[in-house]
Amino acid sequence: MNIHEYQGKEVLRQYGVSVPVGKVAFTPDEAVAAAKEIGTAVTVVKAQIHAGGRGKAGGVKIAKNLDEVRTYAEELLGKVLVTHQTGPEGKEIKRLLIEQGCDIKKEYYVGIVVDRATGRVVMMASEEGGTEIEEVAEKTPEKIFKEVIDPAVGLLPFQATRLAYAINIPSELVRKAVKFMMALYAAFVDKDCSIAEINPLVVTGDGDVMALDAKLNFDSNALYRHKDIVELRDLDEEDEKEIEASKFDLSYIALDGNIGCMVNGAGLAMATMDIIKHFGGDPANFLDVGGGATTEKVTEAFKIILSDAKVKGIFVNIFGGIMRCDVIANGVVEAAKQVSLDKPLVVRLEGTNVELGKKILNESGLNIVSADSMSDGAQKIVSLVK
Repeated sequence: MNIHEYQGKEVLRQYGVSVPVGKVAFTPDEAVAAAKEIGTAVTVVKAQIHAGGRGKAGGVKIAKNLDEVRTYAEELLGKVLVTHQTGPEGKEIKRLLIEQGCDIKKEYYVGIVVDRATGRVVMMASEEGGTEIEEVAEKTPEKIFKEVIDPAVGLLPFQATRLAYAINIPSELVRKAVKFMMALYAAFVDKDCSIAEINPLVVTGDGDVMALDAKLNFDSNALYRHKDIVELRDLDEEDEKEIEASKFDLSYIALDGNIGCMVNGAGLAMATMDIIKHFGGDPANFLDVGGGATTEKVTEAFKIILSDAKVKGIFVNIFGGIMRCDVIANGVVEAAKQVSLDKPLVVRLEGTNVELGKKILNESGLNIVSADSMSDGAQKIVSLVK
């Protein structure tokens, strides 16, 4: 789950991470009132959407007075901002962060991620702040420094100190930088984050070490422990189909293609999308119904796929282990009847109760194309859609 920058900064503030004074605003009047309350000579007006690259796309403005704050707020609110992370459709700006201006001396990058290669949490840092870390990794990888963190003891002060010196934090501010990194790690662990990215981390003219931006992503599987984080969810920033899928505990991600996929198991779902691409098709979604799906759950999954106007056909690819093929078959038949399915449907079933599942499909009276293998099914749905 993602949250907005201003929300991330409030979370970090609770752990002692230094962040600028700022307030959220939903209207130009609120923006002006916030700027007046903050009372700094320079005010930053920042678009709040769940995407990076806002500055380059014109979503961050520097205002020298209240009139400029109003002008920028009126310009940004309601605007569709297109960045390298939003895709060409962009995202509408519905809220702004009004924040104190800072006397920036130098920008750095600090981020925490879960590294699957080591099975550990890793803190990364670079003196190339303000630039996407992927760009730094590609052009100057030697400027990225990493500390692998032992979960038994957490981030140790000497590790944070080593990072601070590696990225050339001024020596007189190293202790502040270490305190910053330790606090960031504490927030990451306590709140079950999957990513905590500060870009840029800045050193200011008055000797502070501060998070000028903050991106926090949270492990959705741990949200039951964090009701305060769940309350920060902005449904306007999420795909309606993904929101609906989450109500039924379905793993769904919308894509740009026209072949809907319903699969059990994340690995098989990825392989299914790959093989559709291999045969010249384009998947419209990632959808994992899980191992313990009921007929109702499968029916809802079907409805969600079909709610995407781009979908021209559906490929159901099920390997029944924990999931039984007859349950999937019943769900497919029930869903197809409820939505009056008029699009090509290819079903490949294998595993537990496969013969019963095929019998249910064959006797349904529906126009369902059976597939003998994943490859066969992918070729058939691609052909039918084309």
